[in-house]
Formats: sequence, structure tokens, C-alpha cells
Amino acid sequence: MTDLRVGLIGYGVAGAFFHAPLIAATPGLRLSAVVTGNPERAAEVDRRYGARAVGDAAELWDSSDLIVVASPNRTHVPLAEAALKAGLPVVVDKPLAATAAQAESLVRLAGDLGLMLTVFQNRRWDGDFLTVRRLISSGELGTVSRLESRFERWRPTPKGGWREVGGAEEVGGLLYDLGSHLVDQALRLLGPVTDVYAESDVRRSAVTSDDDTFIALTHAGGARSHLWVSAVAPRLGPRFRVLGSAAGYLKHGLDVQEDRLRAGLTPDSPGFGEEPQERWGNLGTDDAHHPVRTEPGAYLDFYKGVAASLREGAPPPVDPGEVVEALTVLEAARRSAAERRVIAV
Repeated sequence: MTDLRVGLIGYGVAGAFFHAPLIAATPGLRLSAVVTGNPERAAEVDRRYGARAVGDAAELWDSSDLIVVASPNRTHVPLAEAALKAGLPVVVDKPLAATAAQAESLVRLAGDLGLMLTVFQNRRWDGDFLTVRRLISSGELGTVSRLESRFERWRPTPKGGWREVGGAEEVGGLLYDLGSHLVDQALRLLGPVTDVYAESDVRRSAVTSDDDTFIALTHAGGARSHLWVSAVAPRLGPRFRVLGSAAGYLKHGLDVQEDRLRAGLTPDSPGFGEEPQERWGNLGTDDAHHPVRTEPGAYLDFYKGVAASLREGAPPPVDPGEVVEALTVLEAARRSAAERRVIAV
């Protein structure tokens, strides 16, 4: 069966380190063209993937079977809309849109046209998240009352760029970047949210977008999620602390897949998503606990799901309607931080 030709819009961090290698490693998909105006990146695309570089997204419409949008956040909606109107299914990097209303409009358009639309919420395939999901579903934690989840880094010197200095129109800042993942994971683990409270700050000079944000969610089932995203954490907290009526789970350190992708490892190599035993989390109480093997991370499963959706009519790997729900929570968090109050959703 002929491989599906994939046109990738953008070859920055998201395109180069995540989408391109994952697409290339997925059976049934072929990276055929990449939109980039950088000559060095164009040469890399040709050398590494045998893909051609083009200067404009519109050049992809007639030569692609799937479009992947990995360009700056402010361009996600117009590019996804243009691709759908050109009759092409679309993968959009997170965040899908700046608002839930914009996201709903895209979901409606894709539905009306009978085209697949999905969102690259790759952190659903982090090994630690998969481990927490397993522990909850198996009942080993008992009834979960609190989820603590963090993406913290120590970057006292800003890198610059639109993510840190762009205004609201750029959809920059950590709330919509890493916060998109944390909120999505909390919703998948503990269900719908009724109330949102957030504190959001800009701590570093020469930065205008949030770089230190806390989000508290009250779930309809009674559990609470406390979520942190920060670029100014000189001492990192645990990646996960999950408290249940029977046991707690404590896990430090980030999933290994991003570092391995950045190092140039191919995502279909043996053991790619396996975490070393010394980094496993532990389950139990302070008096009695034991290490728990971290589930293998599996970013490649996202694009395998994309291929299955297009080839076999399977559901997309990420339901865009779930992403609308997460954007509703993110909007409430932004409003909560601005108004300094709890927001009902």
C-alpha cells in the first residue's frame, strides 16, 4: 500500500525534534515536504528524510495526503482551517487554538467536511502518565483524592522568542504551552472539572509571558488537581505525587523520550521509551513502599493512531472535542489569575 504523503508546516523545535522523526518512523507515513524558509533546515530535511523544502504552506495542498501544523501557536487556527478547506486531514500541535470557541469552530469544520482533525497531545504517551493511569485503573491507589503534577525547569536566563516575549496574540507563555499538557492529563485521569483557580506570574526580566504558573482544579468526582509550570524552579518538585485512600505514588524526573529525540535517537529503536530502574517511582506509604516500573513511553503510538484513522477509519488518537474541554479550563485559569478568584466552568 502506498505511503501517505505528509506535509509538515514548521521545522523549529516541535517539527524537527518531535513530528519529523515520529512521522518518518511510522509505517504507512512518509514525510514528503516541509515548510521552512531556513536554508540550513531545508538542507537537513533533504539529507535526513529525503523530503523537499517549500516556502509556503499552500504549496503542500496538492501534493500531500495529511498536513501537520507545527508552526507558531498564533498560526495554528488559520493554517488548520486552510488545510481542511483544501480537503486534507490535519494534525495540529498543541495548543489547538487560543480559545475554546476557535477550537470548536475547527472541530465543526472538520466534521462538516468529513475530515480527520486531531491534536498532538503527546504527553498522553509519557511513561509516567501511563503508569499513573494504570495505577488508578487497577485500584492500587484506592480512591484518588489529590493529583499533583509538575513541569518545572530552572532557566533563569530567558531564551527569547515569541514564547517568552509575545503578547496574547502569540498564545505564548507556559500556561498554554506545558499547561496544555498538565490540564489534558488531569482531565484524562480524574474527569471533568467544575472549578478553576490559578496564580500566574512573570518572574524574569525581559519576559512578558507567564513563566511561573499554578493551577488548582476541582473535579466533578471530588478529587483535586494541583498543577505547576515554571521556568524559575531552582529545586524541582516531583513530576507526580498522587494520593489515594489506599496508597500514594511519588515520581521524580521527566519522561525520557524528549531527551532521546533531541539526541537524535529514532523512536522505533528498541527500548526507546524505557526508563532506567533508578528513575522509577514508588508506591505505598512512608512506612512501606516499593518501586514501580515505569510504563514504556510511546510517542510513536500517536502517529500510528493517525495512520490507523486515515487507513482504517479508526477514531483519531486524540479526540479534538477533549481538547476543547481542556482549552475551556485553560481560559478559566487565565481569567482566574487575572481576576484573583475561583472560576466555575
